[in-house]
Amino acid sequence: MKGINQIRVAILIDGAFFLMRYKTLYRKNKGFDPRDPVKVANDLYDLVNQHTKDKYLYRVLYYDARPLTKKSHNPISNKAIDFSKSNVAEFKLAFYQEIMKKRKIALRLGHLKDRNTWLLRPNITKDLLKGKKIVDDIQDSDVYYDMHQKGVDMRIGLDIASLAYKRLVDQIILISGDSDFIPAAKLARREGLDVILDPMWNHIDNKLLEHIDGMQTFSPNP
Repeated sequence: MKGINQIRVAILIDGAFFLMRYKTLYRKNKGFDPRDPVKVANDLYDLVNQHTKDKYLYRVLYYDARPLTKKSHNPISNKAIDFSKSNVAEFKLAFYQEIMKKRKIALRLGHLKDRNTWLLRPNITKDLLKGKKIVDDIQDSDVYYDMHQKGVDMRIGLDIASLAYKRLVDQIILISGDSDFIPAAKLARREGLDVILDPMWNHIDNKLLEHIDGMQTFSPNP
């Protein structure tokens, strides 16, 4: 139940950013295993609880893109690849199930834009241009399937605007490091909301710092 004069807070989490930083910051923690969806989900919710002490949690919104589940062939060896059975896809799908069990967490899932092509990794392209490698040296691992996250930033921006205009919360805590959220952060502040950024010890663009009310992080200090 909401207590008298409690700050109402919503926590918005950029999932791709959280998982990337998690692998770096939590590796010294007991039981660390970035492949264990239960452990990662529990650590995520511990972070939420640290942010919401003495506050009323309106909701945790977790944003990510659904993993790719199609099949393709590696252009080097022509080996069949089933992306639905990849470590990334299996982890994410299991992780979503775990965080949905947590109280007041809602998933906001975008999608991956499939460009239906494979690309050389930048370091391999550089080696080819410098003559350090020839085409016959290229291995399966030297190429990757081209796909990009879509719809996530838009969902974050729309939710920030909705929270602000409807006055559903007093404070927004954004776990991210992306300066793309500057317009949404500016809007929330104009509507009187307190906007706190948790960059998980990541370097932040000064442009983003201008449009928040403070920074706070409870992740392990690297």
